[in-house]
Amino acid sequence: MERLKQIPGLSNVIAIIDRYPRISAWVVLSVGIIAILIYEARDVGLTTTNWIALIVASIVVSGLCIWIVSWEDQDEQVAATPDKAVKVKSDAPANSESASDGQKA
Repeated sequence: MERLKQIPGLSNVIAIIDRYPRISAWVVLSVGIIAILIYEARDVGLTTTNWIALIVASIVVSGLCIWIVSWEDQDEQVAATPDKAVKVKSDAPANSESASDGQKA
């Protein structure tokens, strides 16, 4: 990966992918879906409006796919972080020693 980062044109692309991984995945998936759509439906006889509707729908569906997959990433991140104990403050002292310590001062 470090060798790819040293290539002048590719280093900028890799930096964008590292900075925006979900948007990058959305773009890549959208391009792939649209390429398959164009290849498979080229001889069907679709009108311009049909093409536009299919391409827009493909982009939206690929965005939803990446969004749904990102839910799993968030679950893994939550599981990886250590559980933080929630401390509840109460008006009563925790034990008798802490109450007496406060009064001795």
